[in-house]
Order: sequence, then C-alpha cells, then structure tokens
Amino acid sequence: MPDITISLMLACAVAFFIAGFIDSIAGGGGLITMPSLLICGLPPHYVLGTGKLASSLGSFTALLTFAKGHFIDLKVAPWGFVTSFAGAALGSWIALSIESEILGPILIFLLPVGLLISLLCGGLKLTDSPLPSQGIIWKSTLIGLTIGAYEGFFGPGAGSFFMIGLHLLLKMGLVRASANAKVFNLAGNLGAICTFASAGVVLYSLAIPCAIASILGNRLGAKYAMKIGPSFVRKMLYVSISLLFLTLLYRFFVAS
Repeated sequence: MPDITISLMLACAVAFFIAGFIDSIAGGGGLITMPSLLICGLPPHYVLGTGKLASSLGSFTALLTFAKGHFIDLKVAPWGFVTSFAGAALGSWIALSIESEILGPILIFLLPVGLLISLLCGGLKLTDSPLPSQGIIWKSTLIGLTIGAYEGFFGPGAGSFFMIGLHLLLKMGLVRASANAKVFNLAGNLGAICTFASAGVVLYSLAIPCAIASILGNRLGAKYAMKIGPSFVRKMLYVSISLLFLTLLYRFFVAS
C-alpha cells in the first residue's frame, strides 16, 4: 500500500474532478479514476472499493442537480435503483472472489461491444420520445441487473452503458437518459460499496478528498449538460467511449 501524501491526494483529486465532469454528462468517469488509482500503486481491489466510494458521492451531486431540472422519470428510476443495487452487489462479490489476472480476457471480450455501441450511437436520434406503453419494468430491470453487475465487477464505462441502454430501450433523449442513468449509477456504486466495505478494501483517507473533487466536477458537468443540450452530451459520450478504448488497451496490452 503506498503512502498517502499530499501530492498523491492532489493528483488523485484532479483526476476525480475531471472524471466527475465527464461522468455527469456522458458517463465513463471510471476510465479516468481507475487508471489514476492504479498508477498510484493501490491494489486492484482497493482501487475498486476506494473509487466506488468517491465516485458515488459525485454521482449523488449530479443526480440532485438533474432532479432539480425535472429530468428524472419516476416510472423508471425506482426500478433502476433497486435492480442496479442488486446487480452491482453481486458483481462486486464476484470480483472479490476472482483473481485480477482473469479479468483481462473478460474485458477484451467487452471491448468490441463498447466499440459497436459507440458506432451505433452515431445514428441515434437526439430528441425525446414518449416512454413505451409496455415493458418499462422489465426493460428497466434488464438494464439495472446486467449493467449493474458490470458496474460492481469492474465499472469503467458503466455510466455510458446505462445511458445508452435507457436511450435504446426506453427511447429517452440523451440529456434525459444521462440524468436517469445517474439513478442507476448511484445505486450500482452503493451496492458495490456495501460489498467492498464489508471486505475492508476501501481506503477512506484517499476516498474522502477524491469524493469532494468528484462532487465539484459532477455539479459543474450536470449544469453544462442542461445548459448546452444533447448535442454536447453526444460529443462527451464519444469522448468517454474513446477513453474506454484507450484505457483498456493500455491496461491489458501495454502495462502488462
């Protein structure tokens, strides 16, 4: 375990601020926070536990900002919260049970999936459509359980996947999908935190300053998302997916 120095805290706080700004708009903040914590020398399970705690507080701030703007859909959010919490708790339990070396092949399998989704996003409409008259519950449950499990198991890109799932299955415009994805994302973080904290792999001395930075970044990003509109959100989505691609390539092909 590395020494938690002031310079290390500041470096991580900057990373969490930038990640919070991106995550509040298009998801994918973990693409910045996870490599940052790994570079600092934290063991992988501590990276997951510490990062989840810091990011969850930032996600909560963004969620409050979106809620004040009336972007949260109460037909979707409750189901998303419960199922994402359950999925992430299961995913994080599995992560604790598996050696870190085994995660590599799984992420390599997920990589083309993320790339395919990013390509499909180019043809998606940016305007809102009415929620489907049927299937809201099972579609919200499907999104929450599957992506929530990924959130708890590894995490980077989960915010983008939540947003894309809401956009594809429930016809939400990207700003509204980004807002409601915060409900799923927050629940997923909380479910993972419960599992990781019970295993004692949360470094609170580093998580707290990172959480403060994440809150500031998320609040600023959420305000920009509502002010500038869906076109800007789509651009940020492409940025986060690109970060996912580059981060995973480095993590499993260069650093290894």
